[in-house]
Amino acid sequence: MTQANGNTQRARARDIGIAPGHYPPGPLNAITDVAGVRVGHATIVEGATIRTGATAVLPHGGNLFQDKVPAAIAVLNGYGKFAGSTQIEELGEMETPVLLTNTLATGRAIEAINRWTLSQPDNGQLVSINAVVGETNDSRLNDIRSARPSIEEMGEALAAATGGPVAEGSVGAGTGTVAFGLKGGIGTSSRCVRTGGKDYTVGVLVQSNYGGHLRIDGTPYASSASEDRDGSIVIVVATDAPLSDRNLKRLATRAFGGLARTGAALSNGSGDYALAFSTAAEVRRTKNQRKKVTAIPDLPNELVSPLFEAAIEATEESILNSLCVAQTTEGFNAGTSSPNRVEAVSLETLKRLARR
Repeated sequence: MTQANGNTQRARARDIGIAPGHYPPGPLNAITDVAGVRVGHATIVEGATIRTGATAVLPHGGNLFQDKVPAAIAVLNGYGKFAGSTQIEELGEMETPVLLTNTLATGRAIEAINRWTLSQPDNGQLVSINAVVGETNDSRLNDIRSARPSIEEMGEALAAATGGPVAEGSVGAGTGTVAFGLKGGIGTSSRCVRTGGKDYTVGVLVQSNYGGHLRIDGTPYASSASEDRDGSIVIVVATDAPLSDRNLKRLATRAFGGLARTGAALSNGSGDYALAFSTAAEVRRTKNQRKKVTAIPDLPNELVSPLFEAAIEATEESILNSLCVAQTTEGFNAGTSSPNRVEAVSLETLKRLARR
């Protein structure tokens, strides 16, 4: 069964006094503060063994294949799958939504994106699509061999994508994830910066499922949880700044600074991926722009540093939000074929750390 999004029993990091960095967040403190960005979830919880889902991120609400956006991908440790990455690297653009899901659902996610893209108006003649899919392995709480989410269920995430507040924690692609031996999930945050005399927003969404020794705004979090070293994270960075794909790659790379601040182990078995794209209308690669030489604005190197710092801060807070909002979850460890329970981070402990 696909469950409704939302989580009313937990709090975001900022609500309990943890606000890393110095740039202010946007109104929602979410990736959707970047105008046009949409997020949708499909949360799949069934019986005692299914705890999984999908999360869709759309750069804008139009036809993404016809109006492509500049994009870039950065890889810190490549123990994972990121479908579509080579074409993004080669062409510096993205032509589909991003779907996040579990490791064994990657192929189904590609098919879900293909179906969604082929159904869009003006796409009647398409014969090639570069579907963009990120994954982490949720087998510690989910029977990952069960072929869920299905293609249709991942289509629900795409169809549900909207602007506005973003559900976090144990939802969508974060339903069965684990971070630092605690319940991980989906988290998001944003930062507002001014550079070159103009205001811009950087928004981040993460799927946290990795290990290490958790640090809360620099302070160690002592936990009895098993602090896994291996695991993965997918970081999606959006901005309305007019960046070239070259500087978007630099922006994506800076997101790993926020990952490191949380105490990530960055181990041999981790898959650490960051994808960045620009929603600025003036850099969008429309059908007409792809046919001729055009003058495209480009925020120069001298002005991008505030955006880099914003990406670091928003990534760190997104990860903390993924932990803070996630709920203690009972599920199924597919690797041991046994029940498993993963505790959520203690908000009371975090409040004490925030007061130090």
